[in-house]
Amino acid sequence: MASPRTVAWIERLIWTLIYGGLFTAVIGLATRSRDAASGWSLIVLGAVVAAVGVVLIWVRSRLDKTG
Repeated sequence: MASPRTVAWIERLIWTLIYGGLFTAVIGLATRSRDAASGWSLIVLGAVVAAVGVVLIWVRSRLDKTG
């Protein structure tokens, strides 16, 4: 079983990644009209970061069941 400190750290990381990734994707959408390459790069980067956050939600759900 994971320690409460580890669980709290993962929860903070999850929401930081999700919100940071979505914010980056929105900035990419706004940038896309000026510079297509930079805009799409930010959109893809933001989507990947948000997806990592979603995967960590699954990892977090598995931490309580182990041990």
